[in-house]
Amino acid sequence: MNKKKIIIFAVCLAGLLAIQIKFFLPFMYDIAASDLFLVESKDAANPMSISTDMTALAFAHCNTYIKKEADEDQSLSFANQPTNAWTLGNYEYIVNADVEISGKDSPNVLRHYACRIQYSKGDDTSAVNDFDSWNIEGVSGLTD
Repeated sequence: MNKKKIIIFAVCLAGLLAIQIKFFLPFMYDIAASDLFLVESKDAANPMSISTDMTALAFAHCNTYIKKEADEDQSLSFANQPTNAWTLGNYEYIVNADVEISGKDSPNVLRHYACRIQYSKGDDTSAVNDFDSWNIEGVSGLTD
């Protein structure tokens, strides 16, 4: 009886695997290849570091966010321009830059941070200077 249960289990497992390979995977590939996830935007992704008006604004808004999140006793000194900035497409950017952080009781520390930020109005660039039109996805590198 025990051997019979093992054989039935193996046959059922093989059947489930065959159904998944023959039916579900081709269906999932068709969905992934369709235009369902396509986002059309005037801002195309670029794998190389770039410097544009939008990356400069993204850098400025990241710095504003970092200033707002800093402790009151900290003094921040930002670089004039980012070290690197990439566009991920659809007005989403990654900005790498340096900031010097000094406090009353601590020595100056130079931090290299990364900020992921997205402009939320899409192709309507009339509000790019408004901080509320940008979403900070995350900032890293400011703490140990």
